[in-house]
Amino acid sequence: MNLAALVQLGVATTIFIAAASSAKAWALSPCAFRIAVTLLLYTGGNLLMLRLVRQLGMATAFSLSAVLQLLTVNLVAIFWFGEKVGWVEGAGICLAVLAVALITLGPRLGH
Repeated sequence: MNLAALVQLGVATTIFIAAASSAKAWALSPCAFRIAVTLLLYTGGNLLMLRLVRQLGMATAFSLSAVLQLLTVNLVAIFWFGEKVGWVEGAGICLAVLAVALITLGPRLGH
């Protein structure tokens, strides 16, 4: 993965975290402005993901994006919104990270 793809992945993840936070804010206090901002953010993030799919391939781009979002969304949910993650959910998060590591590193390790 080159530096440009890594930067795009970081920007897309940041946009998706902003979108998820906006969605949570909308859920707590619904209004048309919040839903419009949420939809615009998700649209922007997905447009960036289309570029990453072209550069990295679908499996790699979406796997990396998914695990980054999984980790960062949970950190935001826990530390910003005060949500709790039980041990079963925590184990699921760890297994998801391991799964993505195997998907992305597997082809290199298998040779």
